[in-house]
Amino acid sequence: MLPPRRPGPDRSGVFKLGAGPRPAFVDAVLLTVYVSPADPFWGYPPWLAVLGLTLAVALAVWILGKLLKWALWLLLIAILAGGFTTALWLLLQ
Repeated sequence: MLPPRRPGPDRSGVFKLGAGPRPAFVDAVLLTVYVSPADPFWGYPPWLAVLGLTLAVALAVWILGKLLKWALWLLLIAILAGGFTTALWLLLQ
């Protein structure tokens, strides 16, 4: 159990990065995984849930990378087609 936090000075309205003591919960929850009963992974081993979510996120990033690649190719083709069309139109004017 964590010791109770001591009340510190009033810091309302003051914003300083890294100033003051760290919150007490940071030390206790650093490497803990909380799974609520409403979680769809309730009952599965935590390593299996993490492995499944890792694979799902990796697949999503891969799909987004492919979509981005196709979008960039389409943009490049549109720029080249527009540039050549404009150059041809200006040549024929």
